[in-house]
Amino acid sequence: MLQNNDASQVKTISEAFLEFYDNFIAQLPGIGFGLVIIILGVLIGTWIGRFARQRISAQTEDPLMSRFLGKAIRFFFIIIAIMLGLKAAGLGGIATGILTAAGASAVVLGFAFKDIGENFIAGIILAFNRPFNIHDTVEIGENFGKVKALEFRYTKLKTFDGKDVYIPNSDVLTKPVTNYTEDGFYRWSFVIGIAYEDNIDGAKATVMEALKKEPNVIEDVEHQNFVIEDELATSTVNLKVFFWVDTKDFRRMAMITKGNVVRKVKEALEDNGYYMPADIQEIKIYGGNKQLDFPVRLSPEIKNNSEKDNI
Repeated sequence: MLQNNDASQVKTISEAFLEFYDNFIAQLPGIGFGLVIIILGVLIGTWIGRFARQRISAQTEDPLMSRFLGKAIRFFFIIIAIMLGLKAAGLGGIATGILTAAGASAVVLGFAFKDIGENFIAGIILAFNRPFNIHDTVEIGENFGKVKALEFRYTKLKTFDGKDVYIPNSDVLTKPVTNYTEDGFYRWSFVIGIAYEDNIDGAKATVMEALKKEPNVIEDVEHQNFVIEDELATSTVNLKVFFWVDTKDFRRMAMITKGNVVRKVKEALEDNGYYMPADIQEIKIYGGNKQLDFPVRLSPEIKNNSEKDNI
């Protein structure tokens, strides 16, 4: 009896193997056709994504949006091709199972990968409505640099000291974004002090003439340069100079322009006889005729200079 059972089990296994082999051979054309569909889908999706990127970029002149949408279209076609390929290969149950599992696990994964989902959705929103373009100089939170890329999960900035910063799209969407180059203009300012006895109006006119001599300083109806009295300091009357620069090359060209303006204003004031004194500290010693608690002596160098002046 045992031998008969063993023989029947061996026969059943061999029959099952033969049946599987026959089914596999029968499905080979379908599997091959499914692979062809998947390969064609990947190629077509890549081509359509590249074509869409070029068309969107030509219509909107927006490389960030075109790149983002091009990737989204490519991934969409690849997923469709995989589903169709599985169906054609006779593996429709697998395709259905994948979709069912994806739907069932979406809730679980939604909690587990909440940040990823937020950044992905934020990336889609930023692709259509955002406060910057590629190569714009922006400040997002504590990060300051040029926009280099907008991906599905993050926005890439290149700081001016060479760092690559990847900011989650959800932070870009929720935090304040300062764009320094949206309209291409930025206003610099600095303070310069003149002596109290100098003529303020004359000094302001000299500063304005110096601004006009700098070719990289911008002035038009909307962007006007000016000088104001800022403060009566200890030893100087401080003037604050405001002037506009082009920020398409922010910060390098803007910084160079600011340095040129500061130098030319200083030289113009000196050439026109304006004195820019250093900060003076005045020391008062109280006590009348009472004996001081500490001696006050002149250094030999100061004493000799004082005696020469008296002579």
